[in-house]
Amino acid sequence: MHETDFRSSLQTGGDRRRLKTIIALTIVYAATIGLHIAPWSQWLLLGLFSIQALRLIFAPPLPAIATEQNTEQSQELPFFSLLASAKNEEAVIANLVQNLCQLDYPRDRFEVWIVDDNSTDRTPEVLALLQQKFPQLKTLRRGDEAQGGKSGALNQVLALTKGDIIGVFDADAQVPNDVLRSLVPIFQQPKIGAVQLRKAIANASENWWTFGQSCEMALDLCLQDLRVRVGGTGELRGNGQFVRLTALKDCGGWNEQTITDDLDLTIRLHLCQWDIACLNFPAVQEEGVLNFKQLWHQRNRWAEGGFQRYLDYWNLLLSGKMGFAKTFDASLFYINQYLLTVAFIPDTIAAIVLRHNPMLPPIAGFSLALSSVTMAFGLRRSYQMSWRSAIWQTISGMIYMLHWIPVIASVTLRMCILPKRLKWVKTQHQGGGDNLLEEIELKEIESNA
Repeated sequence: MHETDFRSSLQTGGDRRRLKTIIALTIVYAATIGLHIAPWSQWLLLGLFSIQALRLIFAPPLPAIATEQNTEQSQELPFFSLLASAKNEEAVIANLVQNLCQLDYPRDRFEVWIVDDNSTDRTPEVLALLQQKFPQLKTLRRGDEAQGGKSGALNQVLALTKGDIIGVFDADAQVPNDVLRSLVPIFQQPKIGAVQLRKAIANASENWWTFGQSCEMALDLCLQDLRVRVGGTGELRGNGQFVRLTALKDCGGWNEQTITDDLDLTIRLHLCQWDIACLNFPAVQEEGVLNFKQLWHQRNRWAEGGFQRYLDYWNLLLSGKMGFAKTFDASLFYINQYLLTVAFIPDTIAAIVLRHNPMLPPIAGFSLALSSVTMAFGLRRSYQMSWRSAIWQTISGMIYMLHWIPVIASVTLRMCILPKRLKWVKTQHQGGGDNLLEEIELKEIESNA
């Protein structure tokens, strides 16, 4: 796999996403009607999901990772470059910088880069003051002509970094102090191209929406872990992701023609024969969005970017370059997350016209049951709670998860009708670091006195 292969795929795929979406949905509609004409095909699909479920249920534990040795000999430790792109993040950027610059790791073995992506608030001034306090902090200011969104910012700063491993965080991230030391033994495995930390919601107790996001993250990490155990495709989630530099260069850096850089990079890493691991502890915390409107916009972006990657790389995925296990896993994940939701419309139409019972509810019910069990295990594992608490939280969490149904339906319909669009919608961060920001402001006042 070469970078030119990816560029060719994007040039032909990225400009024709609308056409490809129409073709994909036409196939889904035809296949769904086929379920009614040939009822045995329903059992074939249910059989495939059952095989995947059994593989996940009986997934073997991963081989034990050797513990880190000679940690005091800093010259033997990998060098980390920790990156964050910030656009109008004055409320949270000071906390992130202080957090990253004080990690428990030799100071000469990591650096912190903050890309100020043409902020119009006080982010540049805050960063300038933070540089006086933290020598390992480096900044890059992007002008208003800069393009590519977060991917463009990361690609631009990458040339200035010197790390063996690149860590990427959102501006609102709260990073555990021992995270870098926890990652060292994982990256000692040569096939590991990237590691994703479990994401936790810092404001989970704020309301029902943030609580639901907390349950969702527990489900996601547990499912990721099981998929990795059976040789499937572990995935990156943006905040708290670490990528080996050689792997990143192998697949051409971040794709500036996507709105979800993490999901796109996931596919390309696997196509280049790299594995992605996930780490349950320690977890990186982030702010959950506070209401349904914010959740709707955020999840629409995630859903559109997730769908885009299959449209852009479909020929490479079908070629089997990832290997059978990963291709099988990625295909069933795509069917379950996207195509089943879309197929409910033709399934209902066919049931009415042919006077049949709908064919998809048993498959959807099976998928829902498996997700519920996975969420309960994920909650118990991530938050060390009792089974009783995990089950009660799972009931509420699965009700929350139903928002994905209208999200997927609306996104696929929009992608069929509207031309290709690349729109990065900023998530507003509230911040909880008023004391630190006040300290910086006080220092600025004193320096001007």
